[in-house]
Amino acid sequence: MPAGTIRYWAAAKAAAGAAEEPYTAATLAEALDAVRERHPGELTRVLQRCSFLVDGDPVGTRSHETVRLAEGGTVEVLPPFAGG
Repeated sequence: MPAGTIRYWAAAKAAAGAAEEPYTAATLAEALDAVRERHPGELTRVLQRCSFLVDGDPVGTRSHETVRLAEGGTVEVLPPFAGG
């Protein structure tokens, strides 16, 4: 199973209590399920509003179950930002 890094930004970073942590998952959905198990509560609520980049590419409206993760990859968790 691929292993990589999840990076949290802004409110997600505050809710996770860390800037980043490792993942071991084949899909974005699996990685996020593991995050929710490790961080129940505020981070789970923040994730509902986040957008995601996987290895620099926006996930957009794609189903998280279809987004494959690569060995050594990076998932960026981006909460909505204020301003323009």
